[in-house]
Amino acid sequence: MVTGRPRTGRRIAGRALPQVLPRRLPQVLPRPLSRPLSRPLSRALSRPLSRALPRVLPLVAGTALVVGGCGGASGTAGGGNGKPADGKTFTMAIASDPGSLDPARTLLSVAIGVGKFLYDPLVHLDDKGQPVAGLAQTWQATAQKATFTLRAGITCSDGSPLTAGDVAANINYVGDPKNKSPLAGVMIMPGTAAKGDDAARTVTLTSGAPDPFLLRNAGSVPIVCGKGLADRKSLAGGGNGTGMFTITEAVANDHYTLTRRKDYTWGPASGDQKGLPDKVKIRVIPNESTAANLLLSGELNEASVLGPEQQRLNARKLFHADMQAPVGEMFFNQNAGRPGADEKVRRALVQGLDLTALGKVLTNGTGKPSQGMVTLEPRACTGDSVTGNLPAQDLAAAKAGLDSAGWVAGSDGVRAKGGKKLKLSVLYGTQLGPTMASGAELVQKAWKDLGVDVSFKPVDSPALNSTLFGSGDWDVSMGPVGVTAPNQLVPLMSGTTPPKGVNFAGIHNTEYESLVKTASGEVGTAGCPQWQQAETALVKRLDAVPYYNATKPFFGQGARFRVSQDAIVPSSIRMYA
Repeated sequence: MVTGRPRTGRRIAGRALPQVLPRRLPQVLPRPLSRPLSRPLSRALSRPLSRALPRVLPLVAGTALVVGGCGGASGTAGGGNGKPADGKTFTMAIASDPGSLDPARTLLSVAIGVGKFLYDPLVHLDDKGQPVAGLAQTWQATAQKATFTLRAGITCSDGSPLTAGDVAANINYVGDPKNKSPLAGVMIMPGTAAKGDDAARTVTLTSGAPDPFLLRNAGSVPIVCGKGLADRKSLAGGGNGTGMFTITEAVANDHYTLTRRKDYTWGPASGDQKGLPDKVKIRVIPNESTAANLLLSGELNEASVLGPEQQRLNARKLFHADMQAPVGEMFFNQNAGRPGADEKVRRALVQGLDLTALGKVLTNGTGKPSQGMVTLEPRACTGDSVTGNLPAQDLAAAKAGLDSAGWVAGSDGVRAKGGKKLKLSVLYGTQLGPTMASGAELVQKAWKDLGVDVSFKPVDSPALNSTLFGSGDWDVSMGPVGVTAPNQLVPLMSGTTPPKGVNFAGIHNTEYESLVKTASGEVGTAGCPQWQQAETALVKRLDAVPYYNATKPFFGQGARFRVSQDAIVPSSIRMYA
């Protein structure tokens, strides 16, 4: 059993920029703090997600899925004269629009990043992965049950009290399979039931299936208020929150303005800390060069840069909080009729690539080879499931493998089988930066040499979500998945496919599924050896191809902060004069 009491989280500088992609949404003018955003905005924000649900990856990173993680900080510049200053506005960049902000209906990293300002969890994780008091002041948890005692005096953004019953309803919504929440199976097991005792301020939940990391997963669910549960359209616009900030202006594809709540007294830090910003302005800036220029000019206080602009910003010795993020990762559509359903084809395609060279292109030479699929710090399990398990580049073996699979080269150089040419539609996320296009060109050339007709689809986060979990019209995805606990991968790498599930690649690996059952019988890190074996089974069969990670810096100018779960920790922001 895991128990907990209030702890003080470490305040390191570090935060994350929610990335944003272009979306066709109506503009909305500022609204009074006490009122939710307009219904037109809520409807517009929810459209792409409703088309795509259930969707994904504990965040297809960057394009993205994300669940968990903390980052360290370094750098000397960017802190003003070193004295925290009140009354300021913290302006940050995101690479794409977040779309719907309903926390139970999205796993997009950019939406999660914005949502952290608006919706608090029961517990936070510090940089070592230890729980820190959030909405809950104490807790007890096993793999099957958890009890949380809420802090006294928690209120919603409209001033109404947050009850234990409201919190239980949040968990029940995700746990009810009919709601098809993408958090189901990732943070809350399907069939999970919770009860709230308003008088005692306790929430007790029984997991629908054993969850070795129940406290970590269930405790991280963003909590919305009762009115939001009754009107989920209000949540799409970021209303009815429990967090430190509320949205006061939203102009889709341009900016979001948030105002700090003066009554906020819960979370890792209360709302009266010196240097906390009065407002946060989140600007949608897809171009990294533009973001870097605005950061250096002082128009931005934060920007995350993955591409070559890092060198220019590092030369100015700006403060930055760093995270390890998966960038080089590949998945094959294994559903019926797709070339990737044949392991021989998957192996041949991987053998046709120099994964190290590709990874260096994607990370601008600053990354390093992956060691596993659980990449975001603080990781629940460590270990190496990748080294030695991915095939090395071997063009002769790749061509022989395709021959063996029945794909024979034609007079035009393109392989065909049964009269059908070997054509692959490959997705990559534009929000991951300019190096993704360069990497895609490298992949296209390598596979063309094997006799494959490759077409690329550069997509933003909502479009990736819609394709993977909606239309299913893809063959290869270069969109990575980021998680902090291995069991968060299970619904994505096994089980039901969309639209009823989130097994987007149609993976059916019996060895993985068997090892997952064994690992799930252990509590916490006791099952890590089995989880690593399960992940190894995915890599060896090339159901997942994790090959390169990047150091993702979040640069600061005139401010410092901490990052967690690939997003900024709102309570850690400190503005400087």
